[in-house]
Amino acid sequence: MYLRKIILAVLLLGLVIGGIFVYYVYGVFFSPNTAFQNEEAFVYIPSNATISDLEERLGPLLKDYASFEAVAKRKQYTERIKGGKYVLRKGMNNNEITNTLRSGNTPVKVSFNNQESLETLAGRVAQQIEADSLSLLNAFRDLTFLKEQDVNIDSSLGLYIPNSYEFFWNTSGVDFRDRMVKEYQRFWNEERRNKARSIGLSPAQVTSLAAIVHKESAKVDERPRVAGVYLNRLRKGMLLQADPTVIYALKRQLNNFDTIIRRVLFKDLTIDSPYNTYKYGGIPPGPITMPDISAVDAVLNAEEHEYYYFVANVENFGYHKFAKNLQQHNRNKEQYIRWINSQNINR
Repeated sequence: MYLRKIILAVLLLGLVIGGIFVYYVYGVFFSPNTAFQNEEAFVYIPSNATISDLEERLGPLLKDYASFEAVAKRKQYTERIKGGKYVLRKGMNNNEITNTLRSGNTPVKVSFNNQESLETLAGRVAQQIEADSLSLLNAFRDLTFLKEQDVNIDSSLGLYIPNSYEFFWNTSGVDFRDRMVKEYQRFWNEERRNKARSIGLSPAQVTSLAAIVHKESAKVDERPRVAGVYLNRLRKGMLLQADPTVIYALKRQLNNFDTIIRRVLFKDLTIDSPYNTYKYGGIPPGPITMPDISAVDAVLNAEEHEYYYFVANVENFGYHKFAKNLQQHNRNKEQYIRWINSQNINR
């Protein structure tokens, strides 16, 4: 009888301890453990993160980081921490948080446009993914890569088609660059390549000309007409004489693309640069900016006309007045010069 009581007591004690253990384990695994009040919170885990890195980024978002770490270790996540952007929802438990960090890497949207150099492109992209601007720039400038793509430093900006793309936040500089090459090849499909051939230009030349068109007119509906002017000049063997190329040449000379130049002076037209289309014939050796897709398509679908000149229309700002001959153009230009002088724009 006494032995039976002892056995019963031990069984009851075991049940109590087991119940407490189960309750503790359930609480650690399945009790809500988020400390933020918003419906969602984002956590960015760097590549090659350590447990310390994990605690630094995740700790402020949790009520009890130690309980999370216990679950993460139990599920062997801490042995294989994965970089990326992760979305935590309010009220998540440690089990859900760990599962999210193991397999819930969420893409980020990367957008860029109108960059004038590889440096500014790298800086823009580095604001949106883990890779820093230096690693991106090194990837862009890699000589083996440039040779494989049959481009040089000057023309390589054209490889990056401005748009919005989805990337994982922990994308490296090389992976970003290689993805952009695939996007470039997708953009330059057979239809666009055929159109380029029909006007006697390569995709790289189209991009460089589109960059000028982009700078000349912010009006998408006017760009095919502007493109038609430059194609007419090329066919006739005329200099392009595009002011934006002179501005770009000046910025390169100053090594400062943040310089604001609102007026091209006569002395600027003599600058010795292959980008100065008042001095050198043909299309510049590379794009003076990253042209919008609309500008590229404007060149490929240029308006057919007999215009060879254009100047800003001060009666309809943003647009231009077009002329078929120099006499008509000079009349239009006089009106523009009178207006710009009245604005006291000296540079």
